[in-house]
Amino acid sequence: MGPLVRVPAHPLLLARFGLPTALPATALARVFTTPRARALWAGVAAHGFRPLTRPFSSAIGLGVLVAGHATGWAVAEGGSLSITRAMERVLREHGGTLHTGVRITHRRQLPPADVTLLDLDPGQVAAIYGDRLPARTRNAYRRYRRGPGAFKLDLAIEGGVPWRSPDARRAVAVHLGGPFAQVARAERDIAAGRMPERPFVLVGQQYLADSSRSAGDTHPVWAYAHVPHGYDGDATQAVLAQLERFAPGVRERIVGLRATPPAALAAGDANFTGGDILTGAETVPRLLFGARPSRDPYTTGLPGVFLCSAATPPGPGAHGMCGAGAARSALRHLGMPSAVLPATDTAG
Repeated sequence: MGPLVRVPAHPLLLARFGLPTALPATALARVFTTPRARALWAGVAAHGFRPLTRPFSSAIGLGVLVAGHATGWAVAEGGSLSITRAMERVLREHGGTLHTGVRITHRRQLPPADVTLLDLDPGQVAAIYGDRLPARTRNAYRRYRRGPGAFKLDLAIEGGVPWRSPDARRAVAVHLGGPFAQVARAERDIAAGRMPERPFVLVGQQYLADSSRSAGDTHPVWAYAHVPHGYDGDATQAVLAQLERFAPGVRERIVGLRATPPAALAAGDANFTGGDILTGAETVPRLLFGARPSRDPYTTGLPGVFLCSAATPPGPGAHGMCGAGAARSALRHLGMPSAVLPATDTAG
């Protein structure tokens, strides 16, 4: 849950976990002896939005499995907005001020500060700071690769999703993809820029843990499909077909639907260029070093300016560790002890 370029506290444990992560997910799938287990493995490995035949494509899947089994997955009561409101409240209690609705396009728009933390895509940092960045950092940020996109549906479903599987009716998150080979084929297609007929789909049913999200017997469900980067088609029917495949009759229960294609995701969050919700392609250099090779991947080469987005280690996910790592770097810069921050963080 931090940068790999450091002396580990438990080197043998890290090696035991880390060596299998270097394998392609297709190779590690051979460890599992049943089709059900291989399908489960395909679902978690596909979170990396990259072909399952590539080296280190096991890394994201193993990380998801370990994190999920260590502490489970949190559900924010009242929706994810409650997390934002809680953070805002803490910030204001400490004298902080928020400015919203302002797009920063040049460093001159930023006020003088002892430290500046940028929750941005590296390309945006290069555009804002330009020639002030060291040449190596600027070039690395400008070359930063983007990954495939997501096409999201928000659904209101009367009576919930009528899953065939009893287990899926109790699960807050469900992966839809079929056997391992089908998921692997879909991920290979999106990486090659082709929209698969049966895309890999993730479904969220957080209302099962938080009934306050529902209105009577009408429940909120979201689902997003992996699609090619910048996909400009309509994947609504492809997502619904995958839902219907594993939950016959679900279409008749849908009483509300809103589609958010890749361009709309990017419009809502500039880090999601082309619908890339991971803020960068999960390449081997990205997995190992973040946005650029450095002893401290949160630094930008400019004194007091730090990168804290999902482009930094340990990458995207519901963990908060990118910000925690950047905060430690900022505290070191200020000559303050980083002991004020927790060693681990499982917050979303």
